[in-house]
Amino acid sequence: MPEQKISSLTENSLGAIAYISVVPAIFFLAISPYNKSAYVRYHAWQSTTLSAVAFILCLVLSLIPALHTYFEFIALLSLYAVILLAWILVSIWCAVFALNGKRTKLPLLGAWAEKQSKK
Repeated sequence: MPEQKISSLTENSLGAIAYISVVPAIFFLAISPYNKSAYVRYHAWQSTTLSAVAFILCLVLSLIPALHTYFEFIALLSLYAVILLAWILVSIWCAVFALNGKRTKLPLLGAWAEKQSKK
């Protein structure tokens, strides 16, 4: 994929920046000239959906009724930690691939992000 300059940053670096948090990803989807690049849009959509999935999983865990024992509390905290650690590691992995000019397709999320980036 040829590196096209949108601003002083390359498309590869913009794709990687989209994985820092959901804020730059949404910014890239909303603001021109960033939303003109299918490559940047793809990574922004995938980052946004990855963050949404992590948020929803944590939200579902928070709806579990008050726990009665110490071990149940530790188990719940461990699940939170696993979700957040997985989100961070997958985001870093995707950012490294984006920086190298590759599109990592996460299961389910990647296909949806690709479809949205072509619109």
